[in-house]
Amino acid sequence: MPWFDKNNNNSILLAGILALTVGVGVARFAFTSLLPPMLDDFLNISFAGILASINYAGYLSGSLFSIFIKDIHTKVKFFRIGLIICVITSLLLSISENNTVWIISRFLAGFGAAMALVVGSAIVMLKLKNTNKTKAMGIHFSGLGFSIVITDLLMRGVFYCGGNWQDAWLVLALFGALFSCYCAYILSFDKQPSANVIKHKLDKSLFSPLVIILILAYFTEGVGMVVQATFLPDIVNSLEGLSGYGGYTWLAVGIAGIPSSIIWMRLAHRFGSINIMMAAMFLQIIGILIPTFSSNIYLNLFSGILYGGTFVGLVALFMNYGGQLAGKNPVFIMGAITSAYGVGQILAPLYCIAFIQQFNSYNPALYLTAFIVFIGILLLAFSNYKLKNLQPSMQ
Repeated sequence: MPWFDKNNNNSILLAGILALTVGVGVARFAFTSLLPPMLDDFLNISFAGILASINYAGYLSGSLFSIFIKDIHTKVKFFRIGLIICVITSLLLSISENNTVWIISRFLAGFGAAMALVVGSAIVMLKLKNTNKTKAMGIHFSGLGFSIVITDLLMRGVFYCGGNWQDAWLVLALFGALFSCYCAYILSFDKQPSANVIKHKLDKSLFSPLVIILILAYFTEGVGMVVQATFLPDIVNSLEGLSGYGGYTWLAVGIAGIPSSIIWMRLAHRFGSINIMMAAMFLQIIGILIPTFSSNIYLNLFSGILYGGTFVGLVALFMNYGGQLAGKNPVFIMGAITSAYGVGQILAPLYCIAFIQQFNSYNPALYLTAFIVFIGILLLAFSNYKLKNLQPSMQ
């Protein structure tokens, strides 16, 4: 059967999408979907923000670790370990309310998510054959949007059947285990004698001025991504007249995210990756600022659409562009830029907590976040102006 053929591009892309669903959906974004009911039960907003930062600290550690994974079989091994971690840590949340367990679980879940996203995406890129990789990776990264929709719908199904947030974590872990089995089978390489195993050495020359600017810009996008990724349902619920609508806005994020990477990657193929990154980040700023000046449900749903339609595409754009700059060792620069992204993700929830406690409002945090993303646009504009001669032609 072609869907169980390890060398079929369609099965490779499906496995990549399901890996993102486990690593990004179950291990990371399900926390956002379940935040309102968890806040109503035992979590408070400060501890939720701390848990988010801890999760992203784990993600950062995994991203840094991925840079030093040299041969393809070791990549596969840690990719599989990451999937297992994502499942187990989600299962732990369904059976414990101990703060220490949650802190450890969220850190490990972040590490597992990095293995699924960074290492998994590199494996997908290496395995794809005879295809336009920019467009194919756009399909792969549509899994980020699918991950939000699938996990959100599973959560809603649990609550519709009378379950609670603990039951939702259990169901998510079970589906994660099922998806992981397929991913682990497809995203692997045939065994080779140890003497023939391809090893990728660290190449410091890859850190050109363009790559350094790319790393700094992706840091600002990490900040722009994480505020809404952590708090969006609660931001919308806190607006006048919109209590209970936060979950619908989050679902809109996932739906908008599904086609976004494909669309943005095709635009990048036509107009250049950096130009399209700048356009997407500008739209993201608009989405970030909408809740600060409007409590209209349609505008705030549009805010969710802008967020899902840009952050998913931006992950695809940065990861694909960085991976192609690295050539035969895509995990090297993918890991480096994702590490910068992870630093932004750690810092942003912490300043959000401080602003919420100081001003009893999300608005100051959203203003600062929009400004930081704008700095990222300026960095990319500078790279376009100064470093065009260093930018290779991207297919």
